[in-house]
Parts: sequence; C-alpha cells; structure tokens
Amino acid sequence: MHTVAFIPVRGGSKSIPGKNIKPLAGKPLIYWTAKAASDCPEIDVVYVCTDDSRIRQVVEALGLPKVQVVGRSPETATDTASTESALLEFAQSVPCERIVLIQATSPLLEAKDLSQAIAKFETSNCDSLLSTVNQKRFIWSTNADGFAVPLNYAPSHRPRRQDFNGYEVENGAFYIMTRAGLLASSCRLHGKMANYSMAPDTFVELDEPGDWKLVEGLLRFRYVDERDWVRRLSRIKAVITDVDGVLTDAGMYYTETGDELKKFNTRDGKGFELLRNAGMKVGIITSEDTKIVERRARKLKCDFLYQGAKEKGPALTDILAISNLSEDEIAYIGDDLADVPILKKVGFSAAPADATKECLETVDYVCLKGGGEGCFRELAELILNSRANAN
Repeated sequence: MHTVAFIPVRGGSKSIPGKNIKPLAGKPLIYWTAKAASDCPEIDVVYVCTDDSRIRQVVEALGLPKVQVVGRSPETATDTASTESALLEFAQSVPCERIVLIQATSPLLEAKDLSQAIAKFETSNCDSLLSTVNQKRFIWSTNADGFAVPLNYAPSHRPRRQDFNGYEVENGAFYIMTRAGLLASSCRLHGKMANYSMAPDTFVELDEPGDWKLVEGLLRFRYVDERDWVRRLSRIKAVITDVDGVLTDAGMYYTETGDELKKFNTRDGKGFELLRNAGMKVGIITSEDTKIVERRARKLKCDFLYQGAKEKGPALTDILAISNLSEDEIAYIGDDLADVPILKKVGFSAAPADATKECLETVDYVCLKGGGEGCFRELAELILNSRANAN
C-alpha cells in the first residue's frame, strides 16, 4: 500500500512566532517530525506542506531522504483555517492509498511510533487511527449550580494509581487514514477508529512558549541515547573552545582610558581543570588577539592557543598534526559563523544556548547555559560523565 506522510506548517504562527523553524535542541522544530517520518520504513514519501518560502528553504536544506516540500493555498494557511482544510486540499491533489497526518508541534514523535501504529492500522480493521497518551488523572467538571463533579472516579472509592487504568488522551502527534475514507468523510477521524498509545512524555505539544523548554529538555535527554553520545564522547581526547560568546558573554567592556576588559566565568576554569585532570588536552582558538586571552590561557594551562585566527580551520589542522589526534577525538564549542566550519568537522560539537542560529542548527549539543554562564563547564561535565559511563 502506498503510504505518504503529510506535515502541514505555516509561517503565521501567533503563540510562538516562527516556531516551525525555531531551533529546538539545536535543530529547527520541523526537523524532528520530518526526520521521524523519513526514518519510518513504512512511509514512502514525506510531504511538508507550507505557504512560507523561509520554511521551504529550511526544510530543503535539512537534506532528509523522502522529504518533499509542497505548497498550500492562502485559504488553508490563515489563523482560522482548520488542519482539515489543508489535509483535504492535499488529498485531492496527491494520489496515494494511505495518509499519515503528522503535526510538527509534537517533536517527541519517533519513527518506531509510526511503524507500530501503521502495523496496528493494518491489522485492526479500522478506518482511521489516532495517537493517544494514557493519563492517570482524576477529571472534574462544574455543574449548573457551580459545584465540582467527578467524571471518572468516585471520591468515596479513590483508587490507588496502580489500580487505576486511566484514560486515553488525544496528544495530536499523528493520525492515520485512507485517502478514500478522508475524501468521503471530510474528516481525519471517521468510521471505526483505533488508537495507538504513545509514551507519557509525548502528552506535551508546543502550543505555548512555556512548553518550549520542557520539550527541549525531554528531547535532549532522548537525543543523547539516539546519537550514542556515550560512545562518541568517550573517544574525545581534546576539547577546544572559542572565547568571545563562549568563555565570555560576548560583551565588550572598556575602561575610561580605552583598555579592554573581558569577564570570564570561574566555573569554566574548573571545567578546564577537570578535563586536564582526566588526561585530556584543552585549547583556545579565537579571532581576537589580546593579552587578556593570553593571560587567561596561561592560567587555564591550555595546551593550545591560537589568536588572530580569522579562519579557524588551519588552527584545527595544526592541532591535529602536533597532537597526533584525529578529528573524531576533538570536541569544539563555538557560538558564531566563524566556528561553523570546525563544528562540522570535529567528533563532537557544542554551542552555548545563546549562540547564533547557524551554530544552533549545526551542533550536536546545545548547552543549557549561555556564553560566559558556564557553558564550557557544562560541556566538560557531559564529556567526563560519558567517559565514566563507558567504563
């Protein structure tokens, strides 16, 4: 059966402006669901449907196999337009047998969820299927007199959590239907309906700004497992960093006499020490050339210091030559455009939380801390913890 995924995204988000391409855990939001769909063997083509040229550019630049970008009419991309309107417009123009509607606001979706749900759709003799999450919560309502009324349990017989089956809540991650059934009913859910229950943490959708950090934290935790970071980080033998925007807050401070000042974080200094004590080499590559950085590097006991490096690639090449290390044994943390070429080469890359968009979209890991706030220490601990777990 020819199965396609349909991911509708528009440029006019109000609750979180530009959310569909806003970096989440270092990748544009749309990346996570598009990748899950692309990685699902049962899905033949993934269509990202958008009215926005910038979203189109970002999705095409992701280079995900099976992903194609298609347009949508202005009428289906307004604030009041329903998802059904875009879905029906798509179904009328794209021949297929089965459609998996995926919502980009559910980035915790995984390819295995889609595979298992499609298998259930095929065997359950249903007409449509939705993703749900089991919730063990007691639901209340308010009656006409203004009093609270329990809906799913009796307070006089309050069940223990382990004895309470809970209930299934629609989490909005995805829906599966036949194209024929959709066109006949004009509704994503129709006929005999089945559900696929996902992990409890997928209950959260990115609808409000407060949801962002919660989902980002969950993604980072999961991302560590998916990328096999323990194995990769255990290979690291040298950690290199930029200065401005990483070891500092990127601020430029001057005295009345014009002397330049930089504010460093002592926690980062401890990070350098911890790495050295673990037998690792540490270094700095910066485009600036100041006595301040020279003195700081000396205090940090850096093995490598390259200043005035407008192009940072040659500095990395030199480090590899004199240390007899390979690129996959180097970790690098940077925050701006000049760092991107190195970030793409090394074995593990990181960026402060407030780095430029280009860096955030490139790196393996986005720190919780910003520049000058201890992000280098955070990376150091991540590496050292991974080495400990590998042993």
